[in-house]
Amino acid sequence: MASDSKRETLQSVRRNLFFILVTITTLAFLGMIGPFLITVLWAIVLTMIFYGLYVRIRKGVGHKRKGLAAAITSLLIFFFVIIPFIFLSIALVNQGLELYESIQSGEVDPGFLVDYVQRKLPGIYDMLGDQGISPAAVKEKFTEFAGSISQFVGTRVLSFGSNLINVFVQFTLMLYLLFFFLKDGKTVLDRIVNTIPMGNVRERMLFQRFAQVSKATLKGTLVVAIVQGSIGGVMFAVLGIPAPLLWGVAMTLLALLPVGGSAIIWGPTVVILFAQGYTGRALILLIVGSLIIGLVDNLLRPLLVGRDTEMPDYLVLLSTLGGITYFGLSGFVIGPTIAALFITVWEMMGKDYGGKSS
Repeated sequence: MASDSKRETLQSVRRNLFFILVTITTLAFLGMIGPFLITVLWAIVLTMIFYGLYVRIRKGVGHKRKGLAAAITSLLIFFFVIIPFIFLSIALVNQGLELYESIQSGEVDPGFLVDYVQRKLPGIYDMLGDQGISPAAVKEKFTEFAGSISQFVGTRVLSFGSNLINVFVQFTLMLYLLFFFLKDGKTVLDRIVNTIPMGNVRERMLFQRFAQVSKATLKGTLVVAIVQGSIGGVMFAVLGIPAPLLWGVAMTLLALLPVGGSAIIWGPTVVILFAQGYTGRALILLIVGSLIIGLVDNLLRPLLVGRDTEMPDYLVLLSTLGGITYFGLSGFVIGPTIAALFITVWEMMGKDYGGKSS
């Protein structure tokens, strides 16, 4: 009996030491590739998005030629996704610099809106005057604020331009990983499922939930954002508003948010156009923004995002904002995915270990 107890103790120590070793090496590995984890994540998400295309190409070139099918799929993604993104980024940098230089040179006067309010609504400044605030002080503060915003935009654009090579390297790495994930992803997934000691049913359910939410969020939110930003950018170009591409991209990025969205850009633009006396342009932008752009958001977002993620709107909103706060732009996918996995694991725990309702 003593020998059996000693043997069990030894086995327990060995097992614990082994799991400690597994934990340490895993954390060390994740820390080592930390700067590339977002790139790996995007490669995984793109693999899930384009896996259907890979399967069709594989049928065309021959079922056994996985490498050739993965290479063709990766090249198609490179030419139709990455190359357009690079050209768009270059054009965006140029327009951002032009707008920044226009504000800095005085060609664009941010204080005209204060002058317009002073002419049309003098009573407001009378009320401010009673509090010791002069129109000149308001205009100065507003101009300083606009200058700070333009400086922020300019520095961000310059920073983005200087990091363009780094962005290209990240995209190249993502494309490289995408090739191998397409080619060997199913085999790797099966090995992971068989290795993690949590039960294959649970693991496959978690991977399925991850795929479901990330695909729905990426396709749904990104489609809605691109449609809204494209419509807004085209309208800005038609109405003769400077830097339409820059504002179109800005509306696309803001449209990733479940609330506010592209209206954060086109709404104040309507007010500015009214203030400048361009009533017709302001009305056109107001109609297009509130009806067409708003209709796209109200119809497509619930259809493409909320239904497929099987999460309530408020949770999608909170997880999206939290994801963007923690992970940057990629958080609009990571946030809802983590929220969905959170719900899934708690449902599993409640099912397996929770109390029975009477």
